[in-house]
Amino acid sequence: MTETYDAIVVGGGPAGATAATDLAARGRSVMLLDRAGRIKPCGGAIPPRLINDYAIPDDLLVAHVTAARMVAPSARWVDMPIEGGYVGMVDREVFDEWLRVRAAGRGALRRVGTFDRIERDPDGTSVVVFRDGRGEGRARARCIVGADGARSNVARQSVPGAARMRYVFAYHEIVRSPGWLDGERCDVVYQGDLSPDFYAWIFPHGETTSIGTGSARKGFSLRGAVGALRDAAGFGDVETVRREGAPIPMQPLRRWDNGRDVVLAGDAAGTVAPASGEGIYYAMASGSLAADAAEEFLRTGDSRALKTARRRFMKAHGRVFWILGMMQHYWYASDKRRERFVRICEDPDVQHLTWQAYMNKRLMRARPVAHARIFFKDLAHLVGLASA
Repeated sequence: MTETYDAIVVGGGPAGATAATDLAARGRSVMLLDRAGRIKPCGGAIPPRLINDYAIPDDLLVAHVTAARMVAPSARWVDMPIEGGYVGMVDREVFDEWLRVRAAGRGALRRVGTFDRIERDPDGTSVVVFRDGRGEGRARARCIVGADGARSNVARQSVPGAARMRYVFAYHEIVRSPGWLDGERCDVVYQGDLSPDFYAWIFPHGETTSIGTGSARKGFSLRGAVGALRDAAGFGDVETVRREGAPIPMQPLRRWDNGRDVVLAGDAAGTVAPASGEGIYYAMASGSLAADAAEEFLRTGDSRALKTARRRFMKAHGRVFWILGMMQHYWYASDKRRERFVRICEDPDVQHLTWQAYMNKRLMRARPVAHARIFFKDLAHLVGLASA
């Protein structure tokens, strides 16, 4: 007989594992389906709000970053220290597995396998068809959470418009951290030869370091750019642990549900912040909202409940995503503009408000005078009145 669950979560990254944890904690029968050997290329930064909201233990943090160095095309840099706080860094291979183990501890059944398709029983109930080590498997579900990445097969098969998602392609190399590395500082490099429309990075992970870049431009050599960055930063002869690449969505999908029994979360829904590429916090937040929507649907049978996941996410984060999208569109368009962007980052008000917004995941309104100063300084750079 085919097993039946209240919910099947496809994808065991931060979004899927969080959705599975939340649904299982409510007493729902949950299967968490995740394919083996998946590690997403990611800088691994998580803000204090995520650490607090999701009770992340300190021993999962492989580094505590207290500053970022913004590097301009001219190689001039600006240090942005974090006042009285830090950003946690995680190794996604370890972090994601810990989240999956927590989901299982709450009652979710883990299944290692690859999603294939959704069929329907004669009564209309969804049947998830997947492949694992034993061949083809099948499981019935009253609700499906699609959290299977930017090229989500769940989304493409179920949600109108999902196939038109736009991507940045990210690639990084995990290397052994050399003894001279400052393990409390991230480097964010805004140079067109390393990324014509995004940025490159060097993020410390304790014993290892992530060196990567991203771009939506076809034909741009991500591997070549990472190799050039490694050579320029002194990592050319350092041991490489592993290499990873994957598409990263550029904006949230307009629709996250199929109007029947499927809801999306994480990269499958497009919840990666423009300009910064930050995804872990937003993935987990969307996973919680997808679980809330699924629970309401399971309780009431009203499929309109599934729409609340996207609506609540955009209410909380849509304005930030819009602002970051405008920033990326303008400031990343040329090296001349990148140079000015890094110059803006020298401003103490910009640094304070940027870190407060990042750490707390909301726009800061407590200092209107500072916002006014930033606006006029930003305007001066936009029209070229400020020197680069």
